[in-house]
Amino acid sequence: MGDNNNRFDAIVIGSGMSGGWAAKEFCEKGLKTLLLERGRDVKHLKDYPTTNMLPWEFKHRGQVPYAIKKDNPVVSRCYAFKEDAMHFFVKDNEHPYVQEKPFDWIRGYQVGGKSIMWARQTQRWSDFDFEGPARDGFSVDWPIRYKDLAPWYSYVEKFAGISGNKDGLAELPDGEFLPAWDLTCVENHFKEVVAKNYDGRHVIFGRCAHLTKPEPIHIEQGRGTCQARNLCQRGCPFGGYFNANSTTIPWAAKTGNLTLRPHSVVQSIIYDDAKGKATGVRVIDANTKQAIDFFAPVIFVNAGNLNTNLILLNSVSKRFPNGLGNDNGLLGKYVAFHNYRARISAKYAGMLDFTTEQSRASGAYIPRFRNVRKQETDFLRGYATTFSAQRGSYTKQDGFGDELTKNLASPVLGPWNVGSQCMGETIPKETNFVTLDKDKKDEWGIPLLKISIDYDENDEKMIKDFFEQYTEMFTRAGFTDIKTSDSKQAPGLDIHEMGGVRMGKDPKTSLLNAWNQLHECKNVFVTDGACMTSTSTQNPSLTYMALTARAANHAVELLKKKEL
Repeated sequence: MGDNNNRFDAIVIGSGMSGGWAAKEFCEKGLKTLLLERGRDVKHLKDYPTTNMLPWEFKHRGQVPYAIKKDNPVVSRCYAFKEDAMHFFVKDNEHPYVQEKPFDWIRGYQVGGKSIMWARQTQRWSDFDFEGPARDGFSVDWPIRYKDLAPWYSYVEKFAGISGNKDGLAELPDGEFLPAWDLTCVENHFKEVVAKNYDGRHVIFGRCAHLTKPEPIHIEQGRGTCQARNLCQRGCPFGGYFNANSTTIPWAAKTGNLTLRPHSVVQSIIYDDAKGKATGVRVIDANTKQAIDFFAPVIFVNAGNLNTNLILLNSVSKRFPNGLGNDNGLLGKYVAFHNYRARISAKYAGMLDFTTEQSRASGAYIPRFRNVRKQETDFLRGYATTFSAQRGSYTKQDGFGDELTKNLASPVLGPWNVGSQCMGETIPKETNFVTLDKDKKDEWGIPLLKISIDYDENDEKMIKDFFEQYTEMFTRAGFTDIKTSDSKQAPGLDIHEMGGVRMGKDPKTSLLNAWNQLHECKNVFVTDGACMTSTSTQNPSLTYMALTARAANHAVELLKKKEL
């Protein structure tokens, strides 16, 4: 055990997307802050070993060897788990878990977490999203609305750097944008067809966390212009996209108030029955397996959705025998995610006098248009989609001798390939939950997480509607060879799991209040994906960042008033 000298003003558990923001806010406000990370340290530039490697410098030309795939059936299904980035992912045997139902848990245990490998898409929520549960009756009411988070969206956007256009859409509020990339000519063609034939459907540039034109604040961070290399999962040598390693953590460190402690597996949060609040965090050193206690008056839990649930469930005391703050028995329940199963592809034979040469970090995006202003389908909520159009090339393989050689050496441009992928909102349900296994423990002596999460009829109806609507839209745009596909992938591969420690107005039906504080333990805050009451259709990371900055600043004010 540690001693009482391990004291700080604030402790942040997890150094990824939201944890980095909590550390930055606390350190800037003068708080001596301990940032705990269960994995190794990854320093910007220094620890991106593959960032400048050329394709032929990889032993397997970027592919994952069969033996590694065989040993890692879960993580190898992730789109970014390739030879150039697999060192940033948790292998299947490194932290096992129990699947009561199939669930692909994708994790990154290192300083920066998954912010190194994320897809960098950033959209604000609107009141259509925050008001959805109350209007549609599928979950508890959010305790906040768009006006509560809007200034914090602006705050984090300016610091992180978000590229996009002012689109003027009520269902997808505009933000503080750097210049966007252009859509391709076929993407613009589709945009025009959709606008002409449908009310309330919009094809826009997909807003993303990339520096197209750095502002002074980004130069001060030491970051440069995005080169659109699309190798982001390696870590960027230019700092062209936002991750915690290049941005929030160095910013926190330069204040002199940050203590970063990697290799620190959080076992539980320490609750003092006499004081009626949490007093610290118990850590198992990942290397020595020794337990160490650290103490602070405020604790932020940002370990990543499912690990945050695990830590709180394992934080038992006389006052909280079923997990910290879990008086209502809802901790670990109502976990939801994004449904990424459905895809559609096609070809377009027009505009063959154009091609794509300029690389870019994002394509087109179509915000949710189903059940936005009124209920119009036989399913709840809706879906957003990606959209992209680019020309591929192929080589003729006929002929012999010189003719065959010439054909192979002269690729020919083919038709335009177009495609969309659905990102559907799933409905939080009590039957989608995580618990602690009663018998199995990991190598640090902590119970394994047991996951029981699945799709439902609402998801199937949504997929059917996506296929129908996009087949119609593609047909009207003159696309041909239209093909739909359902990947049937397990939940989790979307890497957007949310909930389990949801926000709400009533302590009987939620765990957190409007400021992300546990109702029953006010000095513990949760601001990562675990806090989400519903999922909406937007990529969630920007909302995590805004919620974290808002909650951290509120915590500082409470500390000043000695109310924590």
